[in-house]
Order: sequence, then C-alpha cells, then structure tokens
Amino acid sequence: MTSEARTGVWLVGARGSVATTAVAGCAAVTAGLHPPTGMVTETAPFAAATLPPLASLVFGGHDTADCPLPKRAEALTAAGVLPPGLAAAVAAELEAADARIRPGGPQPGDTRTEDEIVAALAADLTDFRVGLDLERVVVVNVASTEPASGGVGLPPSSLYAAAALRTGCPYVNFTPSTGLRHPRLSAALEASGLPHAGRDGKTGQTLLRSVLAPMFRERALTVRAWSGSNLLGGGDGAALADPAAAAAKNAGKERVLDDILGPDVEGQVHIDDVPALGEWKTAWDHVAFDGFLGSRMILQTIWQGCDSALAAPLVLDLARLTAKAHARGLTGPLEDLAFYFKDPDGTPPASLAEQYTRLVAFAARLGEGER
Repeated sequence: MTSEARTGVWLVGARGSVATTAVAGCAAVTAGLHPPTGMVTETAPFAAATLPPLASLVFGGHDTADCPLPKRAEALTAAGVLPPGLAAAVAAELEAADARIRPGGPQPGDTRTEDEIVAALAADLTDFRVGLDLERVVVVNVASTEPASGGVGLPPSSLYAAAALRTGCPYVNFTPSTGLRHPRLSAALEASGLPHAGRDGKTGQTLLRSVLAPMFRERALTVRAWSGSNLLGGGDGAALADPAAAAAKNAGKERVLDDILGPDVEGQVHIDDVPALGEWKTAWDHVAFDGFLGSRMILQTIWQGCDSALAAPLVLDLARLTAKAHARGLTGPLEDLAFYFKDPDGTPPASLAEQYTRLVAFAARLGEGER
C-alpha cells in the first residue's frame, strides 16, 4: 500500500453512537489529541502487519436517521462518552464524514423491490469509492440490532450486505443481525471471493465470559449455573427491548459458554432497557460452581461501561485488518478475527487467550514479505 492510498470505511448506522465515536476517535488519535487506547492494532505485535494508517481512512455510510454527526458528537459529549472539547476539535472531520452519509433503507412505506433497494445502496458505495479515488471500501455494520429474521424477504442488514457483495466490498458485521448469514446470500457470497468477518462485537459481558470460562475449565472446577443480566440505555437499550432482537443478541452470549463449558450449564441472560442509563450499561454475572469434595462456591462480577467507547476502537481495528486481508487476496470468513466477536464465523476457539494468539499470528501473516 502506497502512502497516498486511502481506504474507505462505509458504516451502516453511520449516525449512531458507535459510528460517531469511531469517526471522532480516529480523527483525535490521528491528530495526536488522544492515545489509541483500546485499539489492539496500535500495539507492538501488530506493527509489522503494515495495516492502513488511521490517517488514510475515509468515512461514509448509510443511515435512516438525519441528525448530523457534529450534533450527534455534541450529544455524546453531554452524555460523557466523548471528552469535553473533542467534538469541536474534530468538527471538520465529522462534517466531512457526515457529507458522505446517504439515506439508508428500506424506509417506512418504501415501495421499491429488494433488488431496487440493493442497487441503490450499491450505487452509493460505488460513488463513494470512485468519487474519492479510494483503493478499497470496507463495509461495517454498526446499526441497531434487528429482530431475528423469520420471513422470506431479506432483512435490512442483509440488503446492505448484498450491496457490499455486489460492489466487491469486504464486509464486517459488528451486530448480531443476519447480514451475510441469510441463506439467500450464500451463493453470491461464495462467488464473490471477498473476505468477511462477524458477527456481534464482543465488548463487555461476553468479553469477560471468554476469559473466565476457560479459567474454570482449566482449573477443573465444575460450573453448575451461569446467569447474567444487562441494563442498557440509549438506542441499544431501546432496540433490545424487542424480545426478538434481544434473543438474537443473547444467542451470541450463550455460544461462548456452550463452546467452552459445554451445553449443560444452567442459566439465562436477561436484557432490560433502562433509558435513564443513557449511553452506559451495567452487566452482572452470577456463577455457581463446585470445588474439591463438592464444596459449593459463587463468583459474581459487575461490568459497567460505555458501549460506544468500548466498540469504536474495535471497529477501527476490524476495518484495518479486513482491508489488509482484502489487499493480500484473502477470501471467505476471517476466522482469525474471532477475538472481536461473540458469534464468530467458522469454528475458532472460544477462549479469548487462544483467539488473541491466532489474531497475532494472522497479523504477522498479513505483513509477510513487506519488510
């Protein structure tokens, strides 16, 4: 990749909290206003991967919302997500990205056919790439969780994914929504030869589970039950108040425990919408386990954090890694990016430590022969 080459990052849900934080954060780190805290790709083991520089990333996207990114950033500042003064400091970058956001779909009352919607979304992607002379464009879905797909039509996330396939764009699904996993996209996905990664970013409760569950397994401690509860505010909380959307989210959380401890562990995960929490979330876990001679013990954890601030650096990591994979000619599911997901493609290990080892090895392969 030459120093002049630029990489497009097309965000589905481009005016949401995660997207706004990612755009503002990329500008802030590039300008030296803040360190790249939370960005794994900015740590020493990834230096040789020669990923696209943060300064080379160009943002655009689709959204059905119309609140401009600078205003969204001001709201996130008031909520304590962005530090005071940052929105003003990176206003030019936010305005530039906002000018590249196009109306998403389908909108209420939209009478277009699926193919017409996909064609329109694909045309936006092509205009973005060609108009700005971008080397490639990575599509990243950071929109609100949609209910589990049960109908014959393509859900919105799959319409966006289909547009990515049609325009030859690598695709990352940071949500639990269907995206590329719809059976009607299987043939087009296989024929595309594009790298893709997903799904559902691992930012809080499941991240902790992927660390703690191997501890129990490796210390031969029998987990009898593992239950959890999530209190969410903001758009995420509102979206997950829909039981069908919550079920899609919980499936990824449960997969981690099943893959590490087996399917016999009792317990459920509950998600509650608490609007007063705003952009913040609290996750509580209760683990009942047996020790030597059947002694019964309990572990409880509480995770409190801002999901947008946890997710944004991962989105930047994934865009850079996927872009480089595309540049190196890699195809199909990028299983080595499982480190970032609750419900990753393929059958990678579920332990975070094992996933990290694979991620570092993957980054080394991306940079082979370039230094």
